[in-house]
Amino acid sequence: MSAANRDGGPGARVELSGWGWKHAGRAEYTLRDVDLVIEPGERVLLLGASGAGKSTLLHALAGLAGPDGAINGEQEGRLLVDGEPAARRRGAIGLVAQDPESQLVMARAGDDVAFGPENLGVPRAEIWARVDEALARVGFPYGRAHSTAALSGGEKQRLVIAGVLAMRPRMLLLDEPTANLDPAGARLVRDVLARLLDDTEATLVLVEHRVADVVDLVDRVVVVEPGGGVVADGEPRAVFAEHGRSLAAGGVWVPGLDPVPRTWAAPGGPALVEAVDCSLHTPGGPGLGRFRRSRPVLHDVNVTVDAGTATALTGANGAGKSTLLTALAGLGRPRAGRVLPRGPLADADPRPLAKWPARRLARHVGTVFQHAEDQFVTATVYDELRFAPLRAGTGESETAAWVDELLDRLRLTRLADKHPYTLSGGEKRRLSVATALSSGPAHAPDALVLDEPTFGQDTRTWLELVELLDGLRSQGRAIVMATHDTLLLRHLTDVELRVADGSVTPVARTGTDVGR
Repeated sequence: MSAANRDGGPGARVELSGWGWKHAGRAEYTLRDVDLVIEPGERVLLLGASGAGKSTLLHALAGLAGPDGAINGEQEGRLLVDGEPAARRRGAIGLVAQDPESQLVMARAGDDVAFGPENLGVPRAEIWARVDEALARVGFPYGRAHSTAALSGGEKQRLVIAGVLAMRPRMLLLDEPTANLDPAGARLVRDVLARLLDDTEATLVLVEHRVADVVDLVDRVVVVEPGGGVVADGEPRAVFAEHGRSLAAGGVWVPGLDPVPRTWAAPGGPALVEAVDCSLHTPGGPGLGRFRRSRPVLHDVNVTVDAGTATALTGANGAGKSTLLTALAGLGRPRAGRVLPRGPLADADPRPLAKWPARRLARHVGTVFQHAEDQFVTATVYDELRFAPLRAGTGESETAAWVDELLDRLRLTRLADKHPYTLSGGEKRRLSVATALSSGPAHAPDALVLDEPTFGQDTRTWLELVELLDGLRSQGRAIVMATHDTLLLRHLTDVELRVADGSVTPVARTGTDVGR
Protein backbone atom coordinates (compact mmCIF):
# COMPACT_ATOMS: atom_id res chain seq x y z
CA MET A 1 0.00 0.00 0.00
CA SER A 2 1.54 3.27 -1.03
CA ALA A 3 1.99 6.26 1.23
CA ALA A 4 0.81 8.46 -1.59
CA ASN A 5 -2.86 9.41 -1.82
CA ARG A 6 -5.16 11.51 -3.91
CA ASP A 7 -4.16 14.67 -2.00
CA GLY A 8 -0.44 14.04 -2.47
CA GLY A 9 0.48 13.82 1.23
CA PRO A 10 1.11 11.01 3.70
CA GLY A 11 -1.36 12.04 6.38
CA ALA A 12 -3.85 14.69 7.38
CA ARG A 13 -3.06 17.71 9.56
CA VAL A 14 -5.45 18.68 12.36
CA GLU A 15 -5.78 22.08 14.00
CA LEU A 16 -8.16 23.05 16.80
CA SER A 17 -8.16 26.54 18.28
CA GLY A 18 -10.51 27.49 21.14
CA TRP A 19 -12.77 24.69 19.97
CA GLY A 20 -15.78 23.61 22.00
CA TRP A 21 -18.90 21.53 21.56
CA LYS A 22 -22.25 21.47 23.37
CA HIS A 23 -24.72 18.74 22.46
CA ALA A 24 -28.24 19.78 21.54
CA GLY A 25 -30.40 19.93 24.66
CA ARG A 26 -27.42 20.12 27.03
CA ALA A 27 -26.65 23.15 29.18
CA GLU A 28 -22.95 22.32 29.62
CA TYR A 29 -20.21 22.03 27.05
CA THR A 30 -18.83 18.53 26.54
CA LEU A 31 -15.46 20.05 25.56
CA ARG A 32 -14.34 23.66 25.59
CA ASP A 33 -11.24 25.74 24.82
CA VAL A 34 -9.51 22.85 23.06
CA ASP A 35 -6.21 23.97 21.51
CA LEU A 36 -4.51 21.16 19.64
CA VAL A 37 -2.37 20.60 16.55
CA ILE A 38 -1.71 17.13 15.15
CA GLU A 39 0.88 16.99 12.40
CA PRO A 40 0.62 14.63 9.39
CA GLY A 41 1.52 11.07 10.29
CA GLU A 42 1.42 11.54 14.06
CA ARG A 43 -0.05 8.74 16.14
CA VAL A 44 -2.07 10.17 19.01
CA LEU A 45 -3.71 8.34 21.91
CA LEU A 46 -6.64 10.41 23.19
CA LEU A 47 -7.38 9.82 26.87
CA GLY A 48 -9.87 11.10 29.41
CA ALA A 49 -12.42 9.95 31.95
CA SER A 50 -15.68 8.39 30.78
CA GLY A 51 -17.87 11.19 29.41
CA ALA A 52 -14.92 13.53 28.82
CA GLY A 53 -15.88 14.02 25.17
CA LYS A 54 -13.39 11.72 23.46
CA SER A 55 -15.97 10.17 21.12
CA THR A 56 -17.46 13.60 20.48
CA LEU A 57 -14.06 14.92 19.39
CA LEU A 58 -13.53 11.95 17.06
CA HIS A 59 -16.92 12.53 15.45
CA ALA A 60 -16.12 16.21 15.02
CA LEU A 61 -12.77 15.35 13.38
CA ALA A 62 -14.66 13.01 11.05
CA GLY A 63 -16.89 15.89 9.95
CA LEU A 64 -20.01 14.40 11.54
CA ALA A 65 -20.77 17.19 14.02
CA GLY A 66 -22.68 20.24 12.90
CA PRO A 67 -25.79 21.35 11.00
CA ASP A 68 -25.46 18.70 8.27
CA GLY A 69 -23.79 16.03 10.43
CA ALA A 70 -24.98 13.09 12.47
CA ILE A 71 -24.51 14.96 15.77
CA ASN A 72 -26.43 18.15 16.47
CA GLY A 73 -25.25 20.83 18.81
CA GLU A 74 -23.47 24.13 19.23
CA GLN A 75 -19.85 24.59 18.16
CA GLU A 76 -17.40 27.35 19.01
CA GLY A 77 -13.85 28.04 17.93
CA ARG A 78 -12.10 26.46 14.95
CA LEU A 79 -11.55 22.85 13.86
CA LEU A 80 -9.71 22.25 10.59
CA VAL A 81 -8.47 19.15 8.78
CA ASP A 82 -5.86 19.96 6.15
CA GLY A 83 -6.84 23.62 6.44
CA GLU A 84 -10.55 23.07 5.77
CA PRO A 85 -13.64 22.33 7.87
CA ALA A 86 -13.71 18.61 8.61
CA ALA A 87 -17.01 18.12 6.77
CA ARG A 88 -15.24 18.92 3.50
CA ARG A 89 -12.59 16.26 4.15
CA ARG A 90 -14.82 13.28 4.93
CA GLY A 91 -13.51 11.21 2.03
CA ALA A 92 -9.99 11.35 3.45
CA ILE A 93 -11.01 10.33 6.98
CA GLY A 94 -11.85 6.85 8.25
CA LEU A 95 -13.81 6.52 11.50
CA VAL A 96 -14.35 3.33 13.46
CA ALA A 97 -17.05 4.27 15.97
CA GLN A 98 -17.68 2.72 19.38
CA ASP A 99 -20.80 0.86 18.21
CA PRO A 100 -20.17 -1.22 15.06
CA GLU A 101 -23.92 -1.55 14.48
CA SER A 102 -24.05 2.14 13.60
CA GLN A 103 -21.65 1.65 10.66
CA LEU A 104 -22.94 -1.48 8.98
CA VAL A 105 -25.03 -0.52 5.95
CA MET A 106 -25.16 -3.58 3.68
CA ALA A 107 -26.56 -7.10 4.03
CA ARG A 108 -23.41 -8.93 2.88
CA ALA A 109 -19.94 -8.56 4.34
CA GLY A 110 -18.13 -7.91 1.06
CA ASP A 111 -20.67 -5.31 -0.03
CA ASP A 112 -20.29 -3.51 3.28
CA VAL A 113 -16.51 -3.25 2.90
CA ALA A 114 -16.94 -2.14 -0.72
CA PHE A 115 -19.39 0.63 0.22
CA GLY A 116 -16.73 3.20 1.19
CA PRO A 117 -14.41 2.75 -1.81
CA GLU A 118 -17.39 2.78 -4.17
CA ASN A 119 -18.57 6.11 -2.78
CA LEU A 120 -15.05 7.49 -3.17
CA GLY A 121 -15.12 6.64 -6.87
CA VAL A 122 -12.50 3.88 -6.75
CA PRO A 123 -12.48 1.97 -10.08
CA ARG A 124 -14.66 -1.13 -9.87
CA ALA A 125 -11.81 -3.47 -10.81
CA GLU A 126 -9.81 -2.21 -7.82
CA ILE A 127 -12.62 -2.28 -5.29
CA TRP A 128 -12.82 -6.05 -4.85
CA ALA A 129 -9.06 -6.40 -4.54
CA ARG A 130 -9.23 -3.84 -1.71
CA VAL A 131 -12.15 -5.71 -0.13
CA ASP A 132 -10.34 -9.05 -0.11
CA GLU A 133 -7.15 -7.47 1.20
CA ALA A 134 -8.97 -5.65 4.02
CA LEU A 135 -10.94 -8.74 5.08
CA ALA A 136 -7.73 -10.77 5.19
CA ARG A 137 -5.89 -8.08 7.16
CA VAL A 138 -8.42 -8.11 10.01
CA GLY A 139 -8.72 -11.91 10.05
CA PHE A 140 -12.39 -11.88 9.06
CA PRO A 141 -13.38 -15.56 9.29
CA TYR A 142 -16.05 -15.61 6.55
CA GLY A 143 -16.36 -14.86 2.85
CA ARG A 144 -17.75 -11.81 1.04
CA ALA A 145 -21.27 -13.26 0.89
CA HIS A 146 -21.66 -13.80 4.64
CA SER A 147 -24.65 -12.02 6.19
CA THR A 148 -23.71 -9.01 8.31
CA ALA A 149 -26.78 -9.66 10.46
CA ALA A 150 -25.40 -13.08 11.47
CA LEU A 151 -22.18 -11.67 12.94
CA SER A 152 -21.33 -11.37 16.61
CA GLY A 153 -20.49 -7.95 18.05
CA GLY A 154 -16.76 -8.57 17.77
CA GLU A 155 -17.06 -9.87 14.21
CA LYS A 156 -19.00 -6.75 13.25
CA GLN A 157 -16.20 -4.64 14.69
CA ARG A 158 -13.64 -6.43 12.52
CA LEU A 159 -15.83 -5.89 9.47
CA VAL A 160 -16.16 -2.16 10.19
CA ILE A 161 -12.38 -1.85 10.54
CA ALA A 162 -11.97 -3.67 7.22
CA GLY A 163 -14.35 -1.18 5.60
CA VAL A 164 -12.27 1.73 6.84
CA LEU A 165 -9.00 0.10 5.73
CA ALA A 166 -10.40 -0.42 2.24
CA MET A 167 -10.90 3.35 1.90
CA ARG A 168 -7.16 3.93 2.52
CA PRO A 169 -7.80 7.14 4.48
CA ARG A 170 -5.28 9.88 5.25
CA MET A 171 -6.49 9.92 8.85
CA LEU A 172 -7.73 7.05 11.01
CA LEU A 173 -10.05 7.81 13.92
CA LEU A 174 -10.54 4.74 16.12
CA ASP A 175 -12.94 4.71 19.08
CA GLU A 176 -12.03 1.70 21.23
CA PRO A 177 -11.56 -0.54 18.18
CA THR A 178 -10.75 -3.67 20.19
CA ALA A 179 -13.20 -3.28 23.08
CA ASN A 180 -15.56 -5.98 21.75
CA LEU A 181 -12.83 -8.33 20.54
CA ASP A 182 -11.42 -11.44 22.16
CA PRO A 183 -7.71 -11.22 23.13
CA ALA A 184 -6.49 -12.96 19.97
CA GLY A 185 -8.67 -10.77 17.77
CA ALA A 186 -7.56 -7.64 19.60
CA ARG A 187 -3.89 -8.54 19.07
CA LEU A 188 -4.58 -9.17 15.40
CA VAL A 189 -6.23 -5.78 14.96
CA ARG A 190 -3.39 -4.00 16.77
CA ASP A 191 -0.88 -5.74 14.49
CA VAL A 192 -2.97 -4.73 11.46
CA LEU A 193 -3.02 -1.11 12.60
CA ALA A 194 0.74 -1.08 13.18
CA ARG A 195 1.40 -2.39 9.66
CA LEU A 196 -1.15 -0.06 8.13
CA LEU A 197 0.33 3.00 9.78
CA ASP A 198 3.83 2.00 8.69
CA ASP A 199 2.61 1.45 5.12
CA THR A 200 0.52 4.59 4.71
CA GLU A 201 1.91 7.12 7.20
CA ALA A 202 -1.72 8.02 7.90
CA THR A 203 -2.45 10.25 10.88
CA LEU A 204 -3.95 8.29 13.77
CA VAL A 205 -6.18 9.44 16.63
CA LEU A 206 -7.02 6.51 18.88
CA VAL A 207 -9.32 6.23 21.89
CA GLU A 208 -8.67 3.15 24.01
CA HIS A 209 -9.24 2.59 27.70
CA ARG A 210 -6.75 -0.26 28.08
CA VAL A 211 -3.73 1.93 27.48
CA ALA A 212 -1.03 -0.68 28.15
CA ASP A 213 -2.16 -2.68 25.11
CA VAL A 214 -1.82 0.19 22.63
CA VAL A 215 0.83 2.52 24.01
CA ASP A 216 3.46 1.05 21.67
CA LEU A 217 1.31 2.04 18.69
CA VAL A 218 1.44 5.76 19.45
CA ASP A 219 4.06 8.48 19.79
CA ARG A 220 1.94 11.03 21.63
CA VAL A 221 -0.68 11.12 24.39
CA VAL A 222 -3.33 13.86 24.66
CA VAL A 223 -5.60 13.98 27.71
CA VAL A 224 -8.87 15.96 27.80
CA GLU A 225 -11.10 16.69 30.77
CA PRO A 226 -14.92 16.82 30.92
CA GLY A 227 -16.19 20.25 30.01
CA GLY A 228 -12.68 21.54 29.42
CA GLY A 229 -9.76 21.18 27.08
CA VAL A 230 -6.35 19.55 26.93
CA VAL A 231 -4.81 18.91 30.36
CA ALA A 232 -1.76 16.86 29.32
CA ASP A 233 0.05 16.44 26.02
CA GLY A 234 3.35 14.80 25.15
CA GLU A 235 5.37 11.65 24.66
CA PRO A 236 3.62 8.75 26.46
CA ARG A 237 6.37 7.95 28.94
CA ALA A 238 6.77 11.60 29.91
CA VAL A 239 3.02 12.17 30.32
CA PHE A 240 2.56 9.10 32.51
CA ALA A 241 5.65 9.88 34.59
CA GLU A 242 4.52 13.45 35.29
CA HIS A 243 0.75 13.06 35.44
CA GLY A 244 0.18 9.31 35.91
CA ARG A 245 -1.17 9.30 39.45
CA SER A 246 -3.40 12.34 39.00
CA LEU A 247 -4.72 10.92 35.72
CA ALA A 248 -5.45 7.57 37.36
CA ALA A 249 -7.24 9.33 40.22
CA GLY A 250 -9.37 11.10 37.59
CA GLY A 251 -10.40 7.83 35.96
CA VAL A 252 -7.81 7.47 33.18
CA TRP A 253 -6.36 4.02 32.61
CA VAL A 254 -2.62 4.38 33.23
CA PRO A 255 -0.18 1.49 32.65
CA GLY A 256 0.89 -0.03 35.96
CA LEU A 257 -1.86 1.72 37.95
CA ASP A 258 -4.80 -0.63 37.48
CA PRO A 259 -7.68 -0.18 39.95
CA VAL A 260 -8.02 -2.70 42.78
CA PRO A 261 -11.63 -3.21 43.87
CA ARG A 262 -12.58 -3.93 47.47
CA THR A 263 -14.23 -7.35 47.26
CA TRP A 264 -15.35 -10.14 49.58
CA ALA A 265 -14.68 -13.84 49.14
CA ALA A 266 -17.61 -15.47 47.34
CA PRO A 267 -20.03 -17.12 49.80
CA GLY A 268 -21.33 -19.71 47.34
CA GLY A 269 -24.77 -21.25 47.62
CA PRO A 270 -27.27 -23.63 46.06
CA ALA A 271 -27.79 -24.06 42.34
CA LEU A 272 -30.15 -21.46 40.83
CA VAL A 273 -30.07 -22.19 37.09
CA GLU A 274 -29.12 -25.35 35.22
CA ALA A 275 -28.74 -25.90 31.49
CA VAL A 276 -29.30 -29.59 30.73
CA ASP A 277 -28.14 -31.14 27.42
CA CYS A 278 -28.82 -27.90 25.56
CA SER A 279 -28.25 -27.31 21.86
CA LEU A 280 -28.35 -23.63 20.95
CA HIS A 281 -28.75 -21.71 17.70
CA THR A 282 -28.14 -18.04 17.02
CA PRO A 283 -31.41 -16.09 16.81
CA GLY A 284 -33.05 -15.65 13.43
CA GLY A 285 -35.00 -12.64 12.30
CA PRO A 286 -34.87 -9.56 10.10
CA GLY A 287 -31.42 -8.30 9.19
CA LEU A 288 -30.00 -5.56 6.99
CA GLY A 289 -32.17 -5.99 3.92
CA ARG A 290 -32.63 -9.73 4.34
CA PHE A 291 -33.81 -12.39 6.77
CA ARG A 292 -31.18 -13.50 9.24
CA ARG A 293 -30.93 -17.28 9.28
CA SER A 294 -30.41 -19.09 12.54
CA ARG A 295 -27.32 -21.31 12.77
CA PRO A 296 -26.19 -23.93 15.28
CA VAL A 297 -23.55 -22.62 17.65
CA LEU A 298 -23.44 -24.85 20.78
CA HIS A 299 -24.39 -28.46 21.46
CA ASP A 300 -24.76 -30.72 24.53
CA VAL A 301 -24.26 -27.83 26.96
CA ASN A 302 -24.49 -28.67 30.65
CA VAL A 303 -23.94 -25.66 32.93
CA THR A 304 -24.94 -25.00 36.53
CA VAL A 305 -25.05 -21.49 37.99
CA ASP A 306 -24.82 -21.29 41.78
CA ALA A 307 -25.99 -18.58 44.13
CA GLY A 308 -23.27 -16.43 45.69
CA THR A 309 -20.84 -16.92 42.82
CA ALA A 310 -19.65 -15.04 39.74
CA THR A 311 -19.42 -17.08 36.54
CA ALA A 312 -17.59 -15.72 33.50
CA LEU A 313 -18.08 -16.94 29.93
CA THR A 314 -14.91 -16.44 27.88
CA GLY A 315 -13.93 -17.35 24.34
CA ALA A 316 -13.52 -16.00 20.84
CA ASN A 317 -15.98 -13.69 19.14
CA GLY A 318 -18.78 -15.67 17.53
CA ALA A 319 -18.23 -18.71 19.76
CA GLY A 320 -21.72 -18.40 21.27
CA LYS A 321 -21.22 -16.56 24.58
CA SER A 322 -24.12 -14.15 24.03
CA THR A 323 -26.34 -16.96 22.76
CA LEU A 324 -25.64 -18.97 25.92
CA LEU A 325 -26.27 -15.92 28.11
CA THR A 326 -29.63 -15.39 26.42
CA ALA A 327 -30.62 -18.99 27.16
CA LEU A 328 -29.46 -18.84 30.80
CA ALA A 329 -31.53 -15.66 31.22
CA GLY A 330 -34.65 -17.44 29.96
CA LEU A 331 -34.86 -15.16 26.91
CA GLY A 332 -34.00 -17.81 24.33
CA ARG A 333 -35.40 -21.32 23.93
CA PRO A 334 -32.85 -24.10 23.28
CA ARG A 335 -33.34 -26.25 20.17
CA ALA A 336 -32.81 -29.26 22.41
CA GLY A 337 -32.53 -29.64 26.16
CA ARG A 338 -33.85 -27.25 28.82
CA VAL A 339 -32.72 -24.38 31.05
CA LEU A 340 -34.28 -25.10 34.43
CA PRO A 341 -34.70 -23.12 37.63
CA ARG A 342 -33.24 -24.68 40.75
CA GLY A 343 -33.50 -23.97 44.47
CA PRO A 344 -35.28 -20.65 45.23
CA LEU A 345 -36.02 -20.09 41.55
CA ALA A 346 -37.77 -23.46 41.26
CA ASP A 347 -39.88 -22.48 44.28
CA ALA A 348 -41.07 -19.45 42.31
CA ASP A 349 -41.90 -21.50 39.18
CA PRO A 350 -40.65 -25.02 38.37
CA ARG A 351 -41.10 -24.70 34.61
CA PRO A 352 -38.15 -24.09 32.24
CA LEU A 353 -37.16 -20.40 32.35
CA ALA A 354 -38.16 -19.87 28.71
CA LYS A 355 -41.78 -20.57 29.72
CA TRP A 356 -41.89 -18.06 32.57
CA PRO A 357 -44.12 -14.98 32.20
CA ALA A 358 -42.10 -11.87 31.41
CA ARG A 359 -42.90 -10.09 34.68
CA ARG A 360 -41.85 -13.09 36.79
CA LEU A 361 -38.68 -13.59 34.78
CA ALA A 362 -37.70 -9.93 35.12
CA ARG A 363 -38.27 -10.12 38.89
CA HIS A 364 -35.91 -13.06 39.36
CA VAL A 365 -33.39 -12.74 36.51
CA GLY A 366 -31.87 -9.36 35.59
CA THR A 367 -30.33 -8.96 32.17
CA VAL A 368 -27.83 -6.53 30.63
CA PHE A 369 -27.72 -6.87 26.86
CA GLN A 370 -24.71 -6.48 24.57
CA HIS A 371 -26.38 -3.43 23.01
CA ALA A 372 -27.47 -1.18 25.86
CA GLU A 373 -30.16 0.59 23.81
CA ASP A 374 -32.12 -2.67 23.55
CA GLN A 375 -33.30 -2.34 27.15
CA PHE A 376 -34.10 1.39 27.46
CA VAL A 377 -37.83 2.11 27.69
CA THR A 378 -38.18 5.69 28.99
CA ALA A 379 -37.16 9.19 27.92
CA THR A 380 -34.76 10.11 30.77
CA VAL A 381 -32.01 8.44 32.75
CA TYR A 382 -33.87 9.10 36.00
CA ASP A 383 -37.13 7.57 34.77
CA GLU A 384 -35.20 4.59 33.41
CA LEU A 385 -33.97 3.81 36.91
CA ARG A 386 -37.39 4.39 38.51
CA PHE A 387 -39.25 2.17 36.06
CA ALA A 388 -38.52 -1.31 37.46
CA PRO A 389 -38.87 -0.64 41.21
CA LEU A 390 -42.09 1.34 40.83
CA ARG A 391 -43.54 -1.34 38.58
CA ALA A 392 -42.62 -3.95 41.21
CA GLY A 393 -44.49 -2.00 43.89
CA THR A 394 -41.57 -0.34 45.69
CA GLY A 395 -42.54 2.89 47.41
CA GLU A 396 -41.65 6.32 46.02
CA SER A 397 -39.28 7.27 48.86
CA GLU A 398 -37.38 3.96 48.83
CA THR A 399 -37.13 4.10 45.03
CA ALA A 400 -35.89 7.69 45.04
CA ALA A 401 -33.21 6.94 47.65
CA TRP A 402 -31.78 3.98 45.75
CA VAL A 403 -31.98 5.74 42.37
CA ASP A 404 -30.06 8.69 43.81
CA GLU A 405 -27.41 6.33 45.17
CA LEU A 406 -27.02 4.56 41.82
CA LEU A 407 -26.77 7.87 39.98
CA ASP A 408 -24.05 9.03 42.35
CA ARG A 409 -22.03 5.82 42.44
CA LEU A 410 -22.08 5.37 38.68
CA ARG A 411 -21.49 9.08 37.97
CA LEU A 412 -24.77 9.59 36.14
CA THR A 413 -26.25 12.35 38.34
CA ARG A 414 -25.53 15.17 35.88
CA LEU A 415 -27.26 13.12 33.18
CA ALA A 416 -30.42 12.33 35.15
CA ASP A 417 -32.69 14.39 32.89
CA LYS A 418 -31.05 13.32 29.60
CA HIS A 419 -32.43 10.81 27.12
CA PRO A 420 -30.59 7.47 27.43
CA TYR A 421 -29.87 7.41 23.69
CA THR A 422 -27.83 10.63 23.93
CA LEU A 423 -25.28 9.19 26.38
CA SER A 424 -21.78 8.08 25.47
CA GLY A 425 -21.09 4.37 25.02
CA GLY A 426 -19.62 4.01 28.50
CA GLU A 427 -22.49 5.97 30.06
CA LYS A 428 -25.06 3.78 28.29
CA ARG A 429 -23.35 0.67 29.61
CA ARG A 430 -23.41 2.01 33.19
CA LEU A 431 -27.08 2.88 32.84
CA SER A 432 -27.91 -0.56 31.47
CA VAL A 433 -26.22 -2.21 34.47
CA ALA A 434 -27.91 0.25 36.83
CA THR A 435 -31.35 -0.61 35.43
CA ALA A 436 -30.70 -4.28 36.25
CA LEU A 437 -29.88 -3.22 39.81
CA SER A 438 -32.55 -0.56 40.15
CA SER A 439 -34.91 -2.60 42.31
CA GLY A 440 -32.42 -2.11 45.15
CA PRO A 441 -30.22 -4.53 47.10
CA ALA A 442 -33.13 -6.01 49.05
CA HIS A 443 -35.17 -6.62 45.91
CA ALA A 444 -32.44 -7.39 43.38
CA PRO A 445 -32.96 -10.35 41.04
CA ASP A 446 -31.70 -13.74 42.22
CA ALA A 447 -29.45 -13.93 39.16
CA LEU A 448 -27.86 -11.20 37.03
CA VAL A 449 -26.88 -12.06 33.46
CA LEU A 450 -24.58 -9.44 31.89
CA ASP A 451 -22.96 -9.13 28.46
CA GLU A 452 -19.66 -7.18 28.67
CA PRO A 453 -20.66 -5.24 31.81
CA THR A 454 -17.43 -3.19 32.03
CA PHE A 455 -17.27 -2.07 28.40
CA GLY A 456 -16.12 1.54 27.93
CA GLN A 457 -15.55 2.36 31.60
CA ASP A 458 -12.88 4.54 33.15
CA THR A 459 -11.14 3.35 36.32
CA ARG A 460 -13.57 5.00 38.72
CA THR A 461 -16.74 3.67 37.13
CA TRP A 462 -15.09 0.27 36.58
CA LEU A 463 -14.46 0.09 40.33
CA GLU A 464 -18.03 1.06 41.17
CA LEU A 465 -19.50 -1.51 38.79
CA VAL A 466 -17.29 -4.30 40.11
CA GLU A 467 -17.99 -3.43 43.74
CA LEU A 468 -21.73 -3.19 43.12
CA LEU A 469 -21.73 -6.64 41.52
CA ASP A 470 -19.54 -8.02 44.30
CA GLY A 471 -22.00 -6.68 46.87
CA LEU A 472 -24.81 -8.60 45.21
CA ARG A 473 -22.66 -11.74 45.03
CA SER A 474 -21.97 -11.37 48.76
CA GLN A 475 -25.73 -11.29 49.39
CA GLY A 476 -26.11 -14.63 47.61
CA ARG A 477 -27.04 -13.45 44.14
CA ALA A 478 -25.59 -15.26 41.13
CA ILE A 479 -23.60 -13.23 38.61
CA VAL A 480 -23.15 -14.58 35.08
CA MET A 481 -21.22 -12.48 32.55
CA ALA A 482 -19.64 -12.73 29.13
CA THR A 483 -16.41 -10.78 29.11
CA HIS A 484 -13.00 -10.19 27.53
CA ASP A 485 -11.93 -8.06 30.52
CA THR A 486 -8.92 -9.81 32.07
CA LEU A 487 -9.01 -7.53 35.11
CA LEU A 488 -12.64 -8.46 35.75
CA LEU A 489 -11.67 -12.12 35.48
CA ARG A 490 -8.98 -11.59 38.09
CA HIS A 491 -11.10 -9.74 40.64
CA LEU A 492 -14.68 -11.00 40.22
CA THR A 493 -14.72 -14.51 38.78
CA ASP A 494 -15.20 -17.74 40.69
CA VAL A 495 -16.05 -20.00 37.75
CA GLU A 496 -14.70 -19.52 34.22
CA LEU A 497 -16.38 -21.36 31.36
CA ARG A 498 -14.60 -21.35 28.00
CA VAL A 499 -16.98 -21.31 25.04
CA ALA A 500 -15.26 -22.75 21.97
CA ASP A 501 -15.81 -25.18 19.10
CA GLY A 502 -19.47 -25.70 19.90
CA SER A 503 -18.96 -26.68 23.52
CA VAL A 504 -18.54 -25.20 27.01
CA THR A 505 -15.57 -26.27 29.15
CA PRO A 506 -14.67 -25.27 32.73
CA VAL A 507 -11.30 -23.53 33.12
CA ALA A 508 -9.21 -24.30 36.18
CA ARG A 509 -8.73 -21.18 38.32
CA THR A 510 -6.45 -20.51 41.28
CA GLY A 511 -9.01 -18.21 42.91
CA THR A 512 -10.27 -14.65 42.67
CA ASP A 513 -8.13 -11.79 43.96
CA VAL A 514 -9.80 -10.39 47.08
CA GLY A 515 -9.02 -6.74 47.61
CA ARG A 516 -10.75 -6.13 50.91
